[in-house]
Amino acid sequence: MLCPTTQGTILQVKKIFTSTNTPMRAYPPMLNILLSFPFCPSLAFTMLVLQGLFSLFLMLQNSHAYQFKVGGSGDWSLASSSSYDQWAQKSRFQTGDTLLFNYQANGDSLLQVTEADYKNCSTASPIAKYSDGHTLITLNQSGPHYFISGVADHCKHNEKVVIVVLADRSNHTSNAPSSSPPATPPALPPTPTSEQFASPPPAPSEPNLNPAPGPAHSEGNPPPAPTPNGASSMVVDRAFFCYFGAFVGFSLFGF
Repeated sequence: MLCPTTQGTILQVKKIFTSTNTPMRAYPPMLNILLSFPFCPSLAFTMLVLQGLFSLFLMLQNSHAYQFKVGGSGDWSLASSSSYDQWAQKSRFQTGDTLLFNYQANGDSLLQVTEADYKNCSTASPIAKYSDGHTLITLNQSGPHYFISGVADHCKHNEKVVIVVLADRSNHTSNAPSSSPPATPPALPPTPTSEQFASPPPAPSEPNLNPAPGPAHSEGNPPPAPTPNGASSMVVDRAFFCYFGAFVGFSLFGF
């Protein structure tokens, strides 16, 4: 029989997974960890362990690519065309993810086109054409990707979709500091003329008793901006401290 704390925690886990759209494949491992406790843990200890496990799962989720079936449960067809834009807006695509298009090879096809051809449903000069009925496309670049049906009439009835790909959060590149412009060479003194040699030298002026100002410190290049920590590193730190806190709390207080 489960202790009341574990039963209440299971309900909380279901609510968390439902509200965050977390894949349910991580649900059984978390429950197995809770059920493996040889004692009835307190609610604070249980939630602390769950917080660490959930953070660790999010870290793994961000570091792996996913496969998206275009249209969700439907196929790439004229019957499902009304929901493509809504499906794409609800999904989050990153570089490395893949798109799966299922369609009837003998009656339809898939074209990857430019933005102009997408708006005009032009099938004359596609970027790529697929007609195998089971097309898997890897998203290697961030930005918008345009796909339409190879049948122009299907495209005009909204069998088309725009996939906006975000950059992978695990890849961060720091901007290299811009190189300073080359120093301007000193100007050469003017060539003396005959009149300058003929004129008498000017009388020496009285020495300036005021001390010459010290040389101004030239402002150097600003230090390069620190590389921002990725989302995955933040999650790792959070998960580490959660586990560490759970271990210390259990060791000291026995809860």
